[in-house]
Amino acid sequence: MAFASKLQELMIELNISQTQLSDLTGIGKSSISQYLSGKNEPSKARRQTIARTFNLQDDYFEKFDDVPDAQSTVVLNIPVNLAAKLMGKSKEWVMLGLQNGVFPWGYAVKMKDWSYFISSVKFTEYTGIEVPVHQ
Repeated sequence: MAFASKLQELMIELNISQTQLSDLTGIGKSSISQYLSGKNEPSKARRQTIARTFNLQDDYFEKFDDVPDAQSTVVLNIPVNLAAKLMGKSKEWVMLGLQNGVFPWGYAVKMKDWSYFISSVKFTEYTGIEVPVHQ
């Protein structure tokens, strides 16, 4: 499987837009667009940056033949408000923790404004709190 296909699948599974991926990784939207179209291939360092953003192994994109079954574990981006409510904390407390990089289950990226990503899987793994999933 080509890098572009694998990245597209990952973005669909995580419900992440090109803009959100750009915000989370610091990689320009135009570069991400070119990666997704197959026009350009990212460097190994860029592939690692994208993989690390989602707590994947550094060589995730090099393993083209054996793609993990991501459908067995659905990863959702939990809204900050929901994470705060589930933890019994304030929204501001969660946002500050994400901004300071103290939580292993999420990220905050400062561009013009702050963008937040909280992995539902990592959140449950580290806090023991199940995230309600509405379908």
